[in-house]
Amino acid sequence: MQTISVDLPGDLINIFKIRERDFPSIVRETLSIELYREGLVSIGKAAEIAGVSIWEMQEILAKRKVPINYYPEYLEKDIRTLKKVMK
Repeated sequence: MQTISVDLPGDLINIFKIRERDFPSIVRETLSIELYREGLVSIGKAAEIAGVSIWEMQEILAKRKVPINYYPEYLEKDIRTLKKVMK
């Protein structure tokens, strides 16, 4: 994965009320949540951006009260998969 650097004001550490060493992970997590909330990335991509597992990303989203994007076509696919597995 290619990385980019962004200059941000140092007082963001005070705004977030975090240690300086935790700042990069907080920024990645916050960015991934907003990209997911806007429907720009999948939960898998959001987890990758945040540097966590999909399961951890689901917990992060739940903590922030962000609904999981689950569409009817996903349900249909999941039902087909379950039918195959249960045969």
